[in-house]
Amino acid sequence: MIDSGDTAWVLTSSALVFIMVPGLAFFYAGLVRGKNVLGTLMHSFIALAIGGLTWILWGYSLSFGPDVGGFIGSLSWAGLNGVSATEAGPYADTIPHQAFMVFQAKFAIITPALIAGAFAERIKFSTFVIFIIAWSTLIYAPLAHWMWGIGGWLGDLGALDFAGGAVVHISSGTAALAAAIVFGRRLGFGQANMAPHSVPFVVLGASLLWFGWFGFNAGSDLASAGRATSAFVVTHTSAATAAVTWVALDWIINRRPSVVGAATGAVAGLATITPASGFVGAMPAVIIGLGAGALCYAAVWIKNRVRLDDSLDVWAIHGIGGMWGMLALGLFIGVGLLSIGELTDLSRGAQIVRQLMAIGVTFGWAFIGTLVILFAMKFTIGLRVDEQQEEEGLDLSQHGEEAYAER
Repeated sequence: MIDSGDTAWVLTSSALVFIMVPGLAFFYAGLVRGKNVLGTLMHSFIALAIGGLTWILWGYSLSFGPDVGGFIGSLSWAGLNGVSATEAGPYADTIPHQAFMVFQAKFAIITPALIAGAFAERIKFSTFVIFIIAWSTLIYAPLAHWMWGIGGWLGDLGALDFAGGAVVHISSGTAALAAAIVFGRRLGFGQANMAPHSVPFVVLGASLLWFGWFGFNAGSDLASAGRATSAFVVTHTSAATAAVTWVALDWIINRRPSVVGAATGAVAGLATITPASGFVGAMPAVIIGLGAGALCYAAVWIKNRVRLDDSLDVWAIHGIGGMWGMLALGLFIGVGLLSIGELTDLSRGAQIVRQLMAIGVTFGWAFIGTLVILFAMKFTIGLRVDEQQEEEGLDLSQHGEEAYAER
């Protein structure tokens, strides 16, 4: 039977995840220079529109439709054919099928939007539009089906990912790593001042992401019950711990507690707890948050040392954070959640192996697939704006508008 409480929670969670996209837009826009604010905001905003439309037309069916060989869903649900707004579907008994569909839509929208941080300030807008369609169809949809779809082979082998550590964060972070390599560095990288133009934007964006992430993780239980409550609690716990850890490291190493660092640390903690949020209790979440703050901080430092221009640290935060979160799920599964019966009989060692397998598969698929897509586009429509347009900024060169025009 359809449960009104569960349905209300999932629809509310869908709205919470929706607010993460403008949150991401402000977070990213604050980190870029003033001449690229609108272009960066547009990347997230257009992802809402294009991602939402492609999800309805074919993305949902490919990701969650009837299984084809464990690899992909069929197109029998394309255009939401047979996806009811009043009856339950195969993924949840107490909510309408369309409620599940629209909740998952927000995950499919924000994942390619995350990748935009890797090539910020230098991608052609037309290239970005084609990229998110191709990547969502060819990379995201198969991964979602493998892990979450009925009949998907990774899920059937026992790999776990409660809310998107592999499907969302490792995939987007790995794609960002590939993109940073293919796009190359921005003009003046390492010489010109590329400091964030608006730290208040960064904090606003991180705060909206933190707020929306409660729906991202707690909503993934698809019911208004105990596990959703626990996921809500551990989400906050990990984010808070990672933010404190990042600030402490900044304070020790750089002698000042960075505001941008606090916001970045919180996002790292949120990304890292995502896969484990339905499987661990509060104290493991503290350990996961500590690891998120330390490992992601170290990843940013290494990225800077090797001069990789992943403009907004997508690989360091989401790629490394997602990997630690997936591994931590295996390490701490069931700790603090002994009242949830199905978690008491799992072999921790076997689960760690399954989690490592999922990490490797996700990394390989996202990295190689993204390289193929980007090289195909590089030698056809091109990837970057020309040097004059990059110097001018994406706001004027791509959109003919200015965020801070003089009056």
